[in-house]
Amino acid sequence: MSLKGIKIGFAMTGSYCTFKKAFAEAEKLAAEGAELTPVLSCNAAETDTRFGTAADNLARIEGICGREAIRTLTAAEPIGPKQLFDLYVICPCTATTMGRLANGIYDDPVTLGAKSHLRGGRPVLIALSTNDALSGSARSIAELLVRRHFYFVPFGQDAPEAKPCSLSADFPQLGAAAEAALAGKQLQPLLVTPR
Repeated sequence: MSLKGIKIGFAMTGSYCTFKKAFAEAEKLAAEGAELTPVLSCNAAETDTRFGTAADNLARIEGICGREAIRTLTAAEPIGPKQLFDLYVICPCTATTMGRLANGIYDDPVTLGAKSHLRGGRPVLIALSTNDALSGSARSIAELLVRRHFYFVPFGQDAPEAKPCSLSADFPQLGAAAEAALAGKQLQPLLVTPR
């Protein structure tokens, strides 16, 4: 399957340490001809960190996608009714965002965008990144793994000795996971060693 012409909502949440990897994957999708629209959580859009300023990160993702980012609830709400996307990718996806999705809380642009997109039975692909995946966030991950229309970029422990509860997506598999999700399948194997 080719991603050429596929409309993708490329949502980013506040796992700032993985923004560089997310940008690289967005660039690959765009190079394949996917039509990307950025969607940013409030934290991703507004927080300056040691990994970059909010303004620089916003400019970077908008430059890659060639479109202005969706950054408000009112801008995210029409995603489903207007069938704006074939696929909704959350990359990176924090534990907080997974917890909101697992518990039906849609109080920021990324989660409301996912809810709106899901109303048409369209796929959501999660590239997780969280330090507490094998502790406090395990329940949310498990809940989303068993829900229809949710798919994951394969993931694994990114630093088991230093951070034994941390999991991260294997970001270079995002394109293959996107193709699988569009076909209604979970890319396998799901558990890998992230690069």
